[in-house]
Amino acid sequence: MPEQPVLRTMPAGAIELGDQLHRAVAEMASWMREYGDVAAHSSQDVPLSELEAATAELRHRLRDNYPFHHPRYAGQMLKPPHPAAVIGYVTAMLVNPNNHALDGGPATAAMEKDVVGQLAAMFGFPEAPGHLGHLTSSGTIANLEALFVARETHPGKAIAHSADAHYTHARMAHLLGIEAVAVPTTADGTMDLDALDAVLGQGRVGTVVATTGTTGPGAVDPVHEIVPIARRHGVRVHVDAAYGGFFRLIADDQPGGVVAAPYLAIADCDSVVLDPHKHGLQPYGCGAVLFRDAGVAQHYLHDSPYTYFTSDDLHLGEISIECSRAGAAAAALWLTLRLLPLTADGLGAVLRPGRQAALDWAARIEAGDELRLYQPPQLDIVAYFPNRQRLSEVDAASAAALAAGMARPPAESLHLATYTVDGPALAARGHHLDLDVPTGQILRSVLMKPEHEAAVPELHRGLLGLVGRG
Repeated sequence: MPEQPVLRTMPAGAIELGDQLHRAVAEMASWMREYGDVAAHSSQDVPLSELEAATAELRHRLRDNYPFHHPRYAGQMLKPPHPAAVIGYVTAMLVNPNNHALDGGPATAAMEKDVVGQLAAMFGFPEAPGHLGHLTSSGTIANLEALFVARETHPGKAIAHSADAHYTHARMAHLLGIEAVAVPTTADGTMDLDALDAVLGQGRVGTVVATTGTTGPGAVDPVHEIVPIARRHGVRVHVDAAYGGFFRLIADDQPGGVVAAPYLAIADCDSVVLDPHKHGLQPYGCGAVLFRDAGVAQHYLHDSPYTYFTSDDLHLGEISIECSRAGAAAAALWLTLRLLPLTADGLGAVLRPGRQAALDWAARIEAGDELRLYQPPQLDIVAYFPNRQRLSEVDAASAAALAAGMARPPAESLHLATYTVDGPALAARGHHLDLDVPTGQILRSVLMKPEHEAAVPELHRGLLGLVGRG
C-alpha cells in the first residue's frame, strides 16, 4: 500500500508548503472576485523587477539569523511555527480580519472562541459561558490582563510571585500601580510554601502568581499546594503557564511525561496564561488569557459607538485590553488544532520527545565528569555548567562554549544559551564552588523541538568538545 503523503516541517516540507500557499492565494482571490472585479489603483502598483530585487535583499538579510529549526539550536525558547499554522495565518492574512469586533472578523472571531474553548477544556475550566478568555499578542499582555483583573478584584492588594518568576510580573505590577512581592524559592527553583504562607499571613496580598515552567531552569511551582494556602488566606491564584502550559497534555506522572498534580490543580485556579507561540506551534505573536469565572467581564466594560454594531453577541474587544488584534492568529491556531488536537496523542506527542530529550541529556551529564547538572529538568529545559572549582572559571568556560559553538561552520554549529546564577542558588542545589565572584553564567538548553530526542548524543558530544574536556 503506498505511503500517504504528509506535510512535514521546514525545510523537508518546503514543496508541499509552497503548494498549499499557492492554493490559498488563488482561492482567496477567487472569493474576493465574487464581490465583483475592482480596478486596482495605480498608487499601489510595484514594478516586478523592483519587487524581485527587494525580496532578494529580504531573503539575504534573513540569513542573519540562528537556525531555530535545527536540533543543534538548543538555545532560547524559539522554533519555527508548524507549516499548518503558516498556511492558516497567510490564508486569513490575505483578508486581514481584526478580531477586536465581530464587525472586523466574524469568521476568525468564531475560530478564536472555538480555540479558547479548547484551551479552557484542556485546563479543566467550565464550559462556556462559564469561563472567559481570548487570544493576545503575547504572554506579557496576557499576564497584564490577568493582573489587571487581580487589581480590580482586590483593590489596593499586592501580588505575590516566585523570586524566579518571569520579570514581567514585577514590571506589569509597576505599570498597574500595585505592589509585587517576590517569594523565595526552594532548592529546585519552585516557590517556598512556608515563605508564601508567611507573606499571605500579612494580609497585604490579593493574588498569588504560580509559574508552571519558569523561563530559567523550567521549574514548575506546586500549584496543588499553593491553592489551599491561598484559599485559606482568601487570596486568588493566577497561573503563568506561558511556557509550560501545554505540558498539561502529558502531565501523567509517566516516564517521558511530567508531574501531574500541579497541572491538574490549574482547574481550581482563577486565571491562567499560556503562549501558543511557544509549544502551541504558532507564529509570533499568539498568547492567551483564560479566567475561570466569566463574571470578571465586568472589569472590561466599555462602549465603542463605531464598532459593536453587527451583532448582539459578545465581541472579543469587549473582554480584552488590546484593541486591534490579528484574526490571522486565531485562524492559524484553529487550523493547527484541527490537525494536532489538544490530546496526549495529538499535540502532546509533539511535546513528549522534547521532555525525553531533556531527561536523556541530563542523565548523560550526570554520568560524566566534564559537566555538572544544575538541577534535574522538570520540563524540557536543561541547565548545566562546566566542572570547575571557581565560579569565575565556570562563567568564563560557559561564555567561551557559547561563543565557540556559534562560531563553528553552519553544519557543525551548536547554539546554547546562558543563565546567571549566584552562590546561594548553587549551594542550595549542592554545588559548592569557590565564590570568587558574586554571580556567574552557566549553560542552559531548551529542547522544545521533537527532533531533539534523536539529536541528544550528537549534542552531548559537541558540548563536551566546547567545554574543552571532551
